[in-house]
Amino acid sequence: MNTNIKLLDVVELLEEMPEDGLVAGAKGTVVEVYETPNLAYEVEFCNDEGETTAMLALLPYQIRVIWRKA
Repeated sequence: MNTNIKLLDVVELLEEMPEDGLVAGAKGTVVEVYETPNLAYEVEFCNDEGETTAMLALLPYQIRVIWRKA
């Protein structure tokens, strides 16, 4: 399980979310970390123009980190 995800990490969606217009592999940025009652991450997804297309609270098993500021 991905429990070391941090604020502003870039993550990749690991499953389809057709109801939100997202496919597996979509990339987004973690904009909030929720620790209680269950660990979850608010992730913002944008189009090529930088406009937000979806913002979802996702569970650790639904995403993986692909970039993190050093």
